[in-house]
Amino acid sequence: MKKQKKEKKKKTLTREILEWILTIVVAVMIAIPIRAFGFELVRVDGESMDNTLANGEIMFVTKYDYASTWLCFPWQDAESKEKAARITTGGNPQRFDVVICRYPGRGDTNFVKRIVGLPGDTIEVRDGYLFVNGDRYEEPYIEDKFRSGRLNTFGPYNVPDGEYFVMGDHRNNSNDSRSQGAISRDMIIGHVRTVLYPFSGARGIE
Repeated sequence: MKKQKKEKKKKTLTREILEWILTIVVAVMIAIPIRAFGFELVRVDGESMDNTLANGEIMFVTKYDYASTWLCFPWQDAESKEKAARITTGGNPQRFDVVICRYPGRGDTNFVKRIVGLPGDTIEVRDGYLFVNGDRYEEPYIEDKFRSGRLNTFGPYNVPDGEYFVMGDHRNNSNDSRSQGAISRDMIIGHVRTVLYPFSGARGIE
């Protein structure tokens, strides 16, 4: 009688462990496509998008409108990640979209920037003001104090076909296309829509 109870208890424990494993596997299988093609939460790291985005804020990033999914594993080195296959979905980013992107030679490190140049555009920065194809854009989201410094004279630069020119809103403190060059479409992995956290600062991003 005692032996039967022990066997029953052992079977119950084994079954419980298997159920937990199955639950985790199913959850991962659901989460991966959502993260790849639906949406993702990304934390801001740094000050290059001040004052549009602040260091430490949590952004809601959509993938269903446009995305690029890298088929690699977290433990791979940067070179292997960049050689991995990519699935690019949706349409194309629009001028002034705030996006999550990557740079050549940096693996899958995420950067948050604003698209200012589309394929075929000529980009120039004069005294901190953006000119696209000769036309000046005021960019009201940029504070005047961020327009000064050595980085705020640039170009002209012709954006190659199939590539995009990105810059941070903190123009004198941003590692962007002025030093990295334009980035290809498959380096743009998502569209920043809102700030979700901290809750007191929740807002849409334009």
